[in-house]
Amino acid sequence: MAQLLENYSLKKHNTFGIEAKAKYFFEFETEAEIQDFLKKNDIIDTQYIILGGGSNLLFTEDFDGLVLHPNITGIELLDEDEDSVLLRVGCNEEWDEFVEWAVNNDLYGIENLSLIPGKIGASPVQNIGAYGVEVREVIENVEAISIESKDAVIFSNARCEFDYRNSVFKNEYKNLFIITHVQFRLKKKSDLKLQYGAISKELEAYDEINLKNIRKAIIKIRESKLPDPEELGNAGSFFKNPIVDKEKADKLKAQFENMPSYEVNDSETKLAAGWLIEQCDWKGKRFGDAGVHKDQALVLVNYGNANGNDILKLANDIRKSVMFKFGVKLEMEVNAI
Repeated sequence: MAQLLENYSLKKHNTFGIEAKAKYFFEFETEAEIQDFLKKNDIIDTQYIILGGGSNLLFTEDFDGLVLHPNITGIELLDEDEDSVLLRVGCNEEWDEFVEWAVNNDLYGIENLSLIPGKIGASPVQNIGAYGVEVREVIENVEAISIESKDAVIFSNARCEFDYRNSVFKNEYKNLFIITHVQFRLKKKSDLKLQYGAISKELEAYDEINLKNIRKAIIKIRESKLPDPEELGNAGSFFKNPIVDKEKADKLKAQFENMPSYEVNDSETKLAAGWLIEQCDWKGKRFGDAGVHKDQALVLVNYGNANGNDILKLANDIRKSVMFKFGVKLEMEVNAI
């Protein structure tokens, strides 16, 4: 049931566990409820944000505006053929629970994305990815409500303009559409990608290579590197892996022989942000309750009582040091509010 709340705590709605309050907080469970609310309350010129699980947000102060929180759930089969299924998933379903559901139903395509925090609705916004897979590879359509027109809109995969950790929803249409459902096309037949990272090595411990064991292996790898937000406040990878031109990468590799890099195309190379940060001696550093995780330099953490500005200052200090040492600009994957 839809409800409008005032002076609402957002601490449980962000994985950093930052205490911040929203002046207004509107939660809804159906498209009709949000359309009705928008028709009665023209918010296009007011301060508002759309908030799902808050796994990619850093609140630096109270939010003096309106938070829209969609609470739409469910997994629905839309279409099926010999090779694949088309699923319609509510935006407030937990991403990793959907991955688990797919694996248990012998559906291929998202197993490498196991244990990524957040909700279904955030997956196309961020174009989440891990271990050689990006969610754009399995998204068919994104369903949304236009805040301006109040109409339901369907975005095809092409219209989403997916790029590395990016989409049209982070740029041209940022905060202009409320994603309500995402349609995923998953395969019935094996299409495994095991060459990235430590997956193949980890799978050597299993008797058989199958979906469930791949998921177990990836969860084990991620848990060995990434803290659980339920136990230690964090938003996963805080920075994007930077993409530089090949000439720049070659010069850096000549200077730093052990620097990991991944060819994006003939002219661009992706560098490992975590490695760059670690080389600047940030790994495991702590400043009050804000710190860099001891096992993964790409993850900034809240040890308990850090505020958003503490985390943001640490992030900016890290960016400056990486720029000074490597001449590489780090972009935040997390959005500071």
